[in-house]
Amino acid sequence: MAGGSTDAVTKELEALHVEQTETKEKVMDSNGGDPGAQSSPPEDDDDGPAEDGAAVSAAAKKKKKKSKAKKKKDPLQQTDPPSIPVDELFPSGDFPEGEIQQYMDDNLWRTTSEEKRELERLQKPMYNSVRRAAEVHRQVRKYMRSIVKPGMLMIELCETLENMVRKLIKENGLQAGIAFPTGCSLNWVAAHWTPNSGDKTVLQYDDVMKLDFGTHIDGRIVDCAFTVAFNPMFDPLLQATKDATNTGIKEAGIDARLCDVGAAIQEVMESYEVEINGKVFQVKSVRNLNGHSIGPYQIHAGKSVPIVKGGEQTKMEEGEFYAIETFGSTGKGFVREDLECSHYMKNFDVGHVPLRVAKAKQLLGTINNNFGTLAFCRRYLDRIGETKYLMALKNLCDVGIIQPYPPLCDVRGSYVSQFEHTILLRPTCKEVISRGDDY
Repeated sequence: MAGGSTDAVTKELEALHVEQTETKEKVMDSNGGDPGAQSSPPEDDDDGPAEDGAAVSAAAKKKKKKSKAKKKKDPLQQTDPPSIPVDELFPSGDFPEGEIQQYMDDNLWRTTSEEKRELERLQKPMYNSVRRAAEVHRQVRKYMRSIVKPGMLMIELCETLENMVRKLIKENGLQAGIAFPTGCSLNWVAAHWTPNSGDKTVLQYDDVMKLDFGTHIDGRIVDCAFTVAFNPMFDPLLQATKDATNTGIKEAGIDARLCDVGAAIQEVMESYEVEINGKVFQVKSVRNLNGHSIGPYQIHAGKSVPIVKGGEQTKMEEGEFYAIETFGSTGKGFVREDLECSHYMKNFDVGHVPLRVAKAKQLLGTINNNFGTLAFCRRYLDRIGETKYLMALKNLCDVGIIQPYPPLCDVRGSYVSQFEHTILLRPTCKEVISRGDDY
């Protein structure tokens, strides 16, 4: 019995050994002949190439990032015709300064005064607002000067200019936009003429056109004008007003008397002569037209800058804005109101005035919301959807809420030229805000 059980045990052990051997062979076959491949942990040497590849790709990504960082975006360039808002061309928010003129004589100390410099630093946001408006003015007038030609409808000229201002300044209610209607007065008409809807006036080769338009940011107005004449015989007339305006700018300054500025302007203006169709005319300063101080949302802020001698003894003061504008004429040198009115403006200091006419009340609300105390014209009312408003507008004028500004004309057959710049009497210097490469 004992011998038979031992043989059985021996046979079972041999069978178990054969099974284990077959299992090992199957494992080796599945792992490519390496018995330890399934259980042994991966060694560093096996993964070396993979890690090197990852490191190389990471380094390449870093280089790409660095090269991208090094490549600065090219500054945005204005299109032709201009269509990009000016604030997008100057993303830093710092807009170009105008021409700087130093104070002289008794005000020379202001140039280096630390106290005055600090005053300017505090005013920087306001300076930037008016410089932004000035940059819009420069870009718009540069384009308009390139396209204005005989044969253009005056109303198309004005609408092209105004739509471009709206686009470049990002018109936004009373915060940014057009400061007053585009004046495009012709020949003997000196100022305050713009075409009403339906006007068919066409610009002619022998016309002398004063293009006077304004821009504003937060009520800070840039008032600037120039004259266009295609016929070269008018060049001396244009040069007279350009030189007279620059003389007025040079003479203006803190503590300068307005009468002295006017006398200097007249002396330069009337030193010019112009020959028109064989007849020689002395250029005359238009004695009842003036430059003026400018306030926030107020185009005429109270002080007048004469363009003839004998004006007020009032002095200019620090921090004031002025429109220095001159008008030279081959006529009498005196203007009167004439022709159909297009310009209107709400009186700055008007209080509450009771209105009985419902349409007048509604129209006043529209004017308050869209223009405030900035000037407007009938085309602007048409544009915002007002209709049949002439009687209501007359009612607002009759009660003194709105002031009409009819065209100002010299004698028929004469020619009037105009140039104008806005200046700021800063604490340390005088800045010609609207100065450009053109004039």
